[in-house]
Amino acid sequence: MKSHFAGFFLFLSILACNKKEYKKTSVVELKIETIYEDTISIRAIEVWNDTTLWFASDQGKFGALIGSTPKIAQLRYNDSLLVIRSIAKTNNSIFLLSSGNPAVLYKTYFDGNEVSLMSDVYVEEGKKVFYNSIVFWDDLNGIAIGDPTENCLSVLLTSNSGLTWRKISCENLPKTVDSEAAFAASNTSVSVFGSHAWIGSGGKKARVFHTPDFGKTWEVFDTPIISGKSMTGIYSIAFDDEKNGIIFGGDWNAKQKNMGNKAVTKDGGKTWQLVSEGRNPGYRSCVQYLPDSKGQELVAIGSEGIDYSADGGKTWKNLSPEGFYTIRFANDSLAFAAGKGRISRLIFKRE
Repeated sequence: MKSHFAGFFLFLSILACNKKEYKKTSVVELKIETIYEDTISIRAIEVWNDTTLWFASDQGKFGALIGSTPKIAQLRYNDSLLVIRSIAKTNNSIFLLSSGNPAVLYKTYFDGNEVSLMSDVYVEEGKKVFYNSIVFWDDLNGIAIGDPTENCLSVLLTSNSGLTWRKISCENLPKTVDSEAAFAASNTSVSVFGSHAWIGSGGKKARVFHTPDFGKTWEVFDTPIISGKSMTGIYSIAFDDEKNGIIFGGDWNAKQKNMGNKAVTKDGGKTWQLVSEGRNPGYRSCVQYLPDSKGQELVAIGSEGIDYSADGGKTWKNLSPEGFYTIRFANDSLAFAAGKGRISRLIFKRE
């Protein structure tokens, strides 16, 4: 019996040591380094790796920052400069999606250094056409979403690496109400995990649209996020796994308001609970989970500043008052952020 208990306590000791060894440290400080400046508004970025970043903006400008070297170009369609607010990647391609009429989706091959064979793979024209976000589940399957042109959200799907795209019929999507749409604030109005996708809406209603099977079937869930006005609702949505997610936004016209602007789910989006009610931050345009943080670490970013949570969104700490529109992580200590006239490298110092 003595040797049995001795082995048991040794086992507990090993577990305790391992738990301590893998305990996650938290962010205590943020360093911001500007790496690109221009007279443009940048709401779409995509991290290729920790040294290469893609971006897209208004005035048709897009390109890559490879180390400290920018490779910039401009996109025109029928002699008009495009406003590009959505960007996505696969293992060998970059996709650029313009927002308004006409909405044009480009695919270009990228080997980590050079771009080749750029072509438009989808074009849609119409007075109500406006696309918000694009993302890929994997190298074959992708989704792009936009405002309603009829009585449902605009949803594009591809299953062949973005070579062709099809728009889902409103017969196969939940109906929207008048003045319900999505926001093109940070290319994060849609989030994916596994075969799931979630879309956040705003305006008249703030709801979450969900598909569990690469867009074949859909359902919609109510949320407690503030809604009812054209600039209220869900501006950003992120999921860490198929159950745990967060929605963030608020009222763009009252950015300091911190009631009804952030909520979390633990059941895949079916139900949502408000967090940090009456406490900062207020309106933010983008929220992202930090890599490998088990759903605990989050950064919310917007024109009013940068905030960090180490407890799944329950409490937040302001890291900087500097304003950006969108953020993407390369690892748990390095991210890139973009906004009005600049792209910056964000270095998170841990305790």
